[in-house]
Amino acid sequence: MKVVILCGGQGTRLRDITELLPKPMVQIGNRPILWHIMKTYSHYGVKDFVLCLGYKGWKIKEFFLNFKAMTRDFTVTLGDHNTAEFHDTVEESEWKVTLAETGDEAMTGARLWKARKYLEGEEHFCLAYGDCLGDINISELIEFHKSMKRVATITGARPPSRFGELSVEENAVTSFDEKPNIGEGWVSSGFMVFDGRRVWDYLWPGDDLILEKEPLPSLARDGQLAVYRHNRFWIGMDTMREYNTLNELWSQGKAPWKVWEK
Repeated sequence: MKVVILCGGQGTRLRDITELLPKPMVQIGNRPILWHIMKTYSHYGVKDFVLCLGYKGWKIKEFFLNFKAMTRDFTVTLGDHNTAEFHDTVEESEWKVTLAETGDEAMTGARLWKARKYLEGEEHFCLAYGDCLGDINISELIEFHKSMKRVATITGARPPSRFGELSVEENAVTSFDEKPNIGEGWVSSGFMVFDGRRVWDYLWPGDDLILEKEPLPSLARDGQLAVYRHNRFWIGMDTMREYNTLNELWSQGKAPWKVWEK
């Protein structure tokens, strides 16, 4: 199965960082957040990626064209740089990555439409945002989608609360949780699965097509949008606060989304 990852956003609320980098290339630890997302899917056997590029997409192309040199030890004989000897076999060697230019101004639905040619013949495919992380069981998500027999499945998640949470009885606080790991409300987490034959009935050409504004609501009205409920960790990297949180979790060895061993 393939996974489409939307990588074209400008990340305006992280402008200090995204002035130089596209948002999916913002680093968590010593790797782009995009790599973390891809490692999650790869852990569950999904290793065929279609990356929809936009803002500063050439930076993402550069990363994958030079992936070995950027991520592995190697020995080079000076005077003949074509004889670089790379050390260690890495799991990413099995990845297949298609880098698709979908335009700087295209919205989310438009990017998916433009990637259609790379999804021909796919009975089902996954879709993810290039700035969200979670400990979502991708295999369970895919099986749930197939069992529901609907056009689309979206993962509902509960984002970390930004405020202290109180438990109150009458006029007394019975417990205080400074920052709960998950909040109460459900949000769209961006981890989706689509029927690769029927979803195109809900999409059309045009850079202004927003997946969340027209196609997904239409699917919901037609009873064709299922929800896979994820009660564990999920976070979208929208601001410096989330960026710092993700880096702190990673540096402390407490990253819930790190489901892979190495």
